[in-house]
Amino acid sequence: MKLAVNKNNLNSTVTYILQRAGYKYIIDRNTGQESFARVLGNTGYPRFHLYLEEKGDSIVLNLHLDQKKPLYKGQKAHSGEYDSEVVDEEVKRLKSLLV
Repeated sequence: MKLAVNKNNLNSTVTYILQRAGYKYIIDRNTGQESFARVLGNTGYPRFHLYLEEKGDSIVLNLHLDQKKPLYKGQKAHSGEYDSEVVDEEVKRLKSLLV
């Protein structure tokens, strides 16, 4: 699920807000791609996982819920939820923190 926020409406930096919301900055060891995750279980999964993308005056947060870690080495597919009630509630929570 995507959430676009105008940079001028932010009350702080996105990174700071995400960290205050319980997200950790992560870098994928294989691809070098940067993202943020908020772990919900004691094994690292499930977790909310989001990517940031700047588009002009907006920052787009692309959020999904990873239910479990990929089972096979090199596999990118996972049990991700993009449009669920849980993801929708997290988007609402983040939106309230961002503006």
